[in-house]
Amino acid sequence: MPIKIALPKGRLLAETATLLRRADWGLGSYHEAARLYRLKSARFPQLSAKVFHERDIPIQVAIGNYDLGICGLDWVEELLAKYPSSALVKVKNLGYGGGVLYLVGSKSEGASSVEKIRARPGVICIASEYPNLAESLALYLRLKQFSIFPLWGGADVYPPESADLALITGKTGQKSFDYDLVSVSNVRSYSTFLIANKGSWETKDLSELLGSIEDGLPLSEKHPPSSEVARVPVAARHPFSNQAVEDTVRLALPDGHQQEPTVSLLNGAGIWVEDYPSPTGNRRPAVNLDGVVVKVIRPQDMPLQVANGNFDLAITGKDWVREHLYQFPSSPVVELLNLKFGRVKIVAVVSQDLPVSDIYSLRQFSSEQLRPLRVASEYVNIADKFARDNHLGMYRIIPTWGASEAFLPEDADLLIENTQTGRTIAKHNLKIIDTIGQSSACLIGNISVACSSRKKARIDSIIKALRVTVGDS
Repeated sequence: MPIKIALPKGRLLAETATLLRRADWGLGSYHEAARLYRLKSARFPQLSAKVFHERDIPIQVAIGNYDLGICGLDWVEELLAKYPSSALVKVKNLGYGGGVLYLVGSKSEGASSVEKIRARPGVICIASEYPNLAESLALYLRLKQFSIFPLWGGADVYPPESADLALITGKTGQKSFDYDLVSVSNVRSYSTFLIANKGSWETKDLSELLGSIEDGLPLSEKHPPSSEVARVPVAARHPFSNQAVEDTVRLALPDGHQQEPTVSLLNGAGIWVEDYPSPTGNRRPAVNLDGVVVKVIRPQDMPLQVANGNFDLAITGKDWVREHLYQFPSSPVVELLNLKFGRVKIVAVVSQDLPVSDIYSLRQFSSEQLRPLRVASEYVNIADKFARDNHLGMYRIIPTWGASEAFLPEDADLLIENTQTGRTIAKHNLKIIDTIGQSSACLIGNISVACSSRKKARIDSIIKALRVTVGDS
């Protein structure tokens, strides 16, 4: 009987690969430099593996696409917080990749205890990559009024200006955090777990696999120590002033692979941002413009944050603006300037083995299926609109958090993805059947926010400098 396991990429890959080598699974191609998503075991002929973004693994195991998975318990609990009856079994604590989820707030704002937070008037805003856990925590703490900002990452940079609190990860025993943050509540500890689909756990013989993993664990990991290891945080070199200044322009810059071209653009406009990109992960760099403060956040989060008035200007991608506007058509977010770098196409992709070459044959394929068409994408709203506009019949959107090519063809029929050249798509035995749109970096703002003449002058000055640099007349 075949057995499928979902393995993590990213932060847990190296230690998971070491464990599986000790377990003698024969997955030699599972290592940090590998670019393969599908793996076969040299020891267990019935075993196949696929590599996913860690956050996707509990979902894939819960819905039965995979019998086993290895991921952080934090993402398991995030899923269970919203879907407590999910078909998941926590099989084994693997003892590595551990940490703690902390609810943190700004020290200067007096966020030192739950009681002080609870006594605050008005709505308490919590920013987090873990929105389900954040909501459960707010209810548990009996906060009278609260709102949750769901993020793709970097939640620690939001308090106090853009949120009251953040639910973030930290080290066990951590006492202080970057950006003048302090712990309000120690929420829960987590480490890497082996998880199983409940149906597979009850019907398949997994004993040999589980035994080999147990043999592969070092003694220290078979019985994880309880001692706490403190972390000395990297201080923010250029912290924001905690005083709200009416004339201050709040500028959001992207993290990730768009940092280098963003730096080139800003420098060409005479804007110099110190410690960006930051080797220490500083998300509040200094800038040489009076009355301007900078935060580094995920491009995916920018449209919603600009719409909420947390930032005046942001450099993101047109694709994420489009994704946002499909969900919130009346949003006040507007594109102010096309920055002309980071060009990609948003495309519809299927497996090379699927007898589909265009949208018309995809529609025919969908109509012949006895189940909904499975559409995987990081662009949930773009994917949903594409399926509706093209009359693909019954379909189901599968949200992904990266490594989306891994979903085809076993776990999805159609992928909505971005690409520059299409080479990566072809490398994974996939093909493009339609181009949905073009995207590039852009500067965005909020048209509904009133500001002082001085602040408007500063915003106009930034836009003008960037317009001259990109050659937009």
